[in-house]
Amino acid sequence: MLGKPLHNCRSSVARHGYTLIELIIVMAIISILVSIAVPLYQKSLVRTKESMLHSHLQTLRIVIDEYTFDKKKAPQTLEDLVAEGYLRAVPIDPITGQNEWRTIVEDSLTAVDQTQPGIFDVRSRSDLTSLEGTPYSEW
Repeated sequence: MLGKPLHNCRSSVARHGYTLIELIIVMAIISILVSIAVPLYQKSLVRTKESMLHSHLQTLRIVIDEYTFDKKKAPQTLEDLVAEGYLRAVPIDPITGQNEWRTIVEDSLTAVDQTQPGIFDVRSRSDLTSLEGTPYSEW
């Protein structure tokens, strides 16, 4: 045992921790993965909001048609749909985050009740453009 060199004893000691270059490589890999994942996540959030907007618009349009058919006149406001029990509450526009919608009033000559023309369509108040390239206000 006395004849063995000292450097062999040092090599048997376990290495603890990482080198600086190993940490830099790991951080670079993590930053590349994050730079790929964040835009995909943001796009999926936008797609979810667009899907919710389609659903809310479809529901509102169906309820407006049912109200118009039942009452023989179009609703004057969206709150009329809530007051008459057609909706629990006016849905929130997922794009703007508010429950305010741009309502389109029917022409008095083509209205069901020509003395009281009311709402026949709703649109989003957002001035943003969808992932498809069309403005949300035209949906």
